[in-house]
Amino acid sequence: MSQYTLEVDFVVSLLEHTDVAVLLDNEAIYDICRRSLDIERPTYINLNRLVSQVISSLTASLRFDGALNVDVIEFQTNLVPYLRIHFMLSSYTPVISAKKVYYEQLSVDEITNNAFEPSSMMAKCDSCHGKYMACCLMYRASAAEVFSRIDHKFDLMYSKRAFVHWYVGEGMEEGEFSEAHEDLAYLEKDYEEVGAESAKGKDGDDGDEY
Repeated sequence: MSQYTLEVDFVVSLLEHTDVAVLLDNEAIYDICRRSLDIERPTYINLNRLVSQVISSLTASLRFDGALNVDVIEFQTNLVPYLRIHFMLSSYTPVISAKKVYYEQLSVDEITNNAFEPSSMMAKCDSCHGKYMACCLMYRASAAEVFSRIDHKFDLMYSKRAFVHWYVGEGMEEGEFSEAHEDLAYLEKDYEEVGAESAKGKDGDDGDEY
């Protein structure tokens, strides 16, 4: 039985027994590892690490609460226009090698544009040859950086007591601002420590890239 016969049977099985399917193609992921991660001969470990990163991003909202999070049912509702057309093409960006990660930075616009490039697709195809029936973009950022920015803006406004009188007038005590500021600072520090530990873990790795 040929590989292509198995693939056809597999697709038919997904068609009949799934509501949503995410396309992940070994050949496309292999090319991403070679091109973006500078790995000359990617192993299944390299491929699986990239796949796990994509799946982790797709399912983050199932594991963490948040007002803007979506679950798999909402993916299906918004991205599956017809019952049988439920195969989702996924992309992931930026994918940067360990050697370049500290000095290569991309803007949000560049990341967004890269997400639609064929080189970022996790399946071997050129999306420019077809049409997007629906689209979902999910952005992830450094939580420590987000909290640091909020903390900085809070300091600027609170130093001038801007808007404080409105909150005090509604029954809030001014001391609660200081407590909230301290809690946010501790939270920012927690994220920074976790990030530092993760970086140490990567530095102490046995040489396997991504």
